[in-house]
Amino acid sequence: MTKPRSRRGGGRPTIADVARKAGVGAITVSRALREPGRVSEDLRRQILAAVDELGYVPDPNARALASARAEVFGVLVPSLTNNVFAEVVRGIYDSLSDSPFRIQIGNTHYSGLEEERLLQVFGSQRPAALIVAGIDQTPSARRLLENAGCPVVQVMETGPDPVDMMIGFSHFDGGRTATEHLLQAGYRKIGFIGARMDPRSQRRLAGYRAAMEAAGLFDPRLVTTTPVPSSVSLGRELFRDALAKMPTLDGVFCNNDDIALGVLFECHRASIDVPKQIGIVGFNDLDMMQVSFPSITSVRTHRYEIGTRSVAMALAAIAGNPPEQRIVDLGFELVRRESTAR
Repeated sequence: MTKPRSRRGGGRPTIADVARKAGVGAITVSRALREPGRVSEDLRRQILAAVDELGYVPDPNARALASARAEVFGVLVPSLTNNVFAEVVRGIYDSLSDSPFRIQIGNTHYSGLEEERLLQVFGSQRPAALIVAGIDQTPSARRLLENAGCPVVQVMETGPDPVDMMIGFSHFDGGRTATEHLLQAGYRKIGFIGARMDPRSQRRLAGYRAAMEAAGLFDPRLVTTTPVPSSVSLGRELFRDALAKMPTLDGVFCNNDDIALGVLFECHRASIDVPKQIGIVGFNDLDMMQVSFPSITSVRTHRYEIGTRSVAMALAAIAGNPPEQRIVDLGFELVRRESTAR
């Protein structure tokens, strides 16, 4: 990615010099100078102090050159085969279908280094906006986003420190709500079963643990996880492992619906009654949850809407009307079904 040029040989100061002096990113300096209302008063004063000290004067010719951006939305997701992200991408495509913008998709394969590489490629092409899954970028990736010079929307999660804008929900709260539902239904030996265990799944696990600790029921032996990519067959294997560690297991919160379906299939194979002997809760509420037998309780996430709303936020910023609400929490919905109807 082409970074803002720094001053050389004592020449005129650049926006990169101001950013370095103020201890912020170049995109933050640009925002403070062009749209002061979008940054805090303290931060604006800090940036203006650096501007005064360095004697920085914006170059109108450079600004005109910098405004020439490709009519492309860069989209980074960790998987193109995972139905969860496919829904987000579908929302993005549907929202831009009648616009002049094209979409360029990058698959990070859940790799921070690959995300950095793709951001460098995308940045060199000067996209109109970037939509990026997750909030756990590496420091280098974060800097690339901060210096991208275009609207950036982080999707699928919420957090206190967006690069620019953010839309999603709390995975911690989702995990806690799923576990509390099992507790309220009368289950006590509730296990957590998870695959891949990316940062979003780690936060679901943390929510599960918080609910179990609050109930005085947490036991490390109840947690069964693997870094292996998720699948239905893996769900069967992990459930067998969980039962081997804790034969009295009577409930399971799974980090996604593939795992939950695998648990259900293994219960059928082992003649374990669902929901009488085991309660099952999945996460994301894919279509298979409502058509399985028995149907599976799951945490519904608004993936398509996240895609459409992220585009709307980026388009508003491109038009010079950035949304006042930079962090949008769409929440989630616990859909109760037969697998927990004890």
